[in-house]
Amino acid sequence: MSVDKDTVRRIAHLARIAIKEEELEPMTGELNTILAWVEQLDEVDTDGVPPMTSVVEATLRQRADEVTDGGYADRVTKNASNRNDGFFAVPKVME
Repeated sequence: MSVDKDTVRRIAHLARIAIKEEELEPMTGELNTILAWVEQLDEVDTDGVPPMTSVVEATLRQRADEVTDGGYADRVTKNASNRNDGFFAVPKVME
């Protein structure tokens, strides 16, 4: 797949990027180089290769997923200028 000046102009328009007329030719060459590299990647045999998020094998520490009600609404709303029954109270902004 290759792109021409009109395609680069359209891509720039869709991406909301201002490209001057004299920059179209070099950008066309760069995009064609990138697309050729992606086509090379398509030739690589990845059958049997597990998907990875990193080249380093690592697992994240996890905590127990425990549901609690908090139980300390008074401490949370302690410094609120206006509170009502354990909730933050705000002035009405719509009728």
